[in-house]
Amino acid sequence: MLKRLRRSTAIAATTVLGAVSPAPTFAASTLSAAEGMHVAREQARALEHGEGIQKDIPRAIALYCEAARAGDPESRYDLGWIYANGRGVPRDDRLAAYFFQLASAQGHEHATRMLRSVGDEIADIPDCMREPEVKQVQVAIAPFIDENNLNDHQRKLISLIKRLAPDYGVDPILALAVAWTESHLNPGAVSSKNAQGLMQLIPETSERFNVRKPFDPEQNVRGGLAYLRWLLAYFKGEVPLVAAAYNAGEGAVNRYLGVPPYAETRDYVKRILNNVQQHKHPFDEAITTPSPDLEKIQRKLLRKTS
Repeated sequence: MLKRLRRSTAIAATTVLGAVSPAPTFAASTLSAAEGMHVAREQARALEHGEGIQKDIPRAIALYCEAARAGDPESRYDLGWIYANGRGVPRDDRLAAYFFQLASAQGHEHATRMLRSVGDEIADIPDCMREPEVKQVQVAIAPFIDENNLNDHQRKLISLIKRLAPDYGVDPILALAVAWTESHLNPGAVSSKNAQGLMQLIPETSERFNVRKPFDPEQNVRGGLAYLRWLLAYFKGEVPLVAAAYNAGEGAVNRYLGVPPYAETRDYVKRILNNVQQHKHPFDEAITTPSPDLEKIQRKLLRKTS
């Protein structure tokens, strides 16, 4: 068995390149090439190892391929190692050599060493490294949105959200779930509490995230995504707390050490969780320091489940 040259955990899946389930495209074209590769690689590693999110190897491999296709040497090395060791996939030295050769050509020292161990035969370009045709990557908008009842304006707003969400490291499904629950995709919506626009930003939140025109769809969406990104870092990817804070404010979540006992907020959190189907989300810890009450909140939740 070959020795891996970076820290990792074992992969436990059965999939092959070219036959993986589609992954959410977090590294969208709206990011720079370097940023896109980094986002895809880091989210692939989180999915591979179950770090802050449920482990999902097929999606991890698809994201590694996305970054590798864009030229990321680390992702190319990761894929080569997976095939050289047969971890969760049939061992294939020819495929391993393909990826190691790509990484080695970019000066990746570990890939160069591994390339000597897998032989001289190199596979043809695998399916996952081919640029997908548009018709192959079209997916349903979201499981909770009935596409048959959407008008053209709503479809444009959905496309806007899906395009912008990766800029902020937010899963487009979470962003859509918030917009759908908040305003039902109405950019002119105003609540009884003066929450405004597509993402229902109160004036204080608009000012906080530099939204000068809250009824401009793009400014409003960017403000909502910036707030979601901040909340994800503040609550370390805990989606129920993020949803509760988006509805009632992070101060209320801290004060009640969890989802506040407001009927509206509890219903809101339930709807968001039903739509996104995940309790953990990757986050960027550089955005802000975590909530000072997060450990207390987690201990409280632990007591309830024990």
